[in-house]
Amino acid sequence: MTTPLIEIREVSRGYDDGPPALRNASLTVAAGEAVAILGPSGSGKSTLLNLIAGLDRPNSGTVTVDGVRVDELGEAAAARYRRSRIGMVFQFFNLLDDLTVTDNVVLPAQLAGMARGEAHRRAAELLETLGIDRHARAYPGRLSGGERQRVAVARALMNRPALLLADEPTGALDTAAGEDVCGLLTDLNADGQTVVVVTHDLGLARSCTRRTIQLVDGRVSADLASEPVR
Repeated sequence: MTTPLIEIREVSRGYDDGPPALRNASLTVAAGEAVAILGPSGSGKSTLLNLIAGLDRPNSGTVTVDGVRVDELGEAAAARYRRSRIGMVFQFFNLLDDLTVTDNVVLPAQLAGMARGEAHRRAAELLETLGIDRHARAYPGRLSGGERQRVAVARALMNRPALLLADEPTGALDTAAGEDVCGLLTDLNADGQTVVVVTHDLGLARSCTRRTIQLVDGRVSADLASEPVR
């Protein structure tokens, strides 16, 4: 049996005196899958994303990603793990407005110590693949929302991560741009990229993933396979 890319076992996470954000949650994701983590606000999906990304630690249980026990990592090791194995795409892009598109995209490679020439070649390749190479010298503020999200995806893919995490990736976009980004994620997955989308939007989950894991009150309530609706 192939080892899962993501393996979460009996994970719980609570904060202060409130109810646990996650309660004995378990799930696995195989390499090459496109999976949506679906749930309303307060369901625990953001906590789960943070645990997978090594931004938080569980109170109990284990989190293993690409062979790494993420729940055991210290702060410095977690930062190295994110640089080498995780690409993250956020709802509001998180681009640096005072850097050009190319400089935003190469930033993760610079942090990882990639040579300048290699980093710029990789960035140019990604921008061309994602159809935004004409904006290489532009600043993010001059781009549309959909174009900025494509820049964010290019940045996330810069270090060839094993896992692409997308947190409400269409939440700040209009319908047409959202469909464009959803199609992009589907195409990336078709090329072999493992994608996990965190969302409250059932339509998004169905449109760009083949499996939906539903969270309710911190528990996995359903795990459903489906074909993307395009």
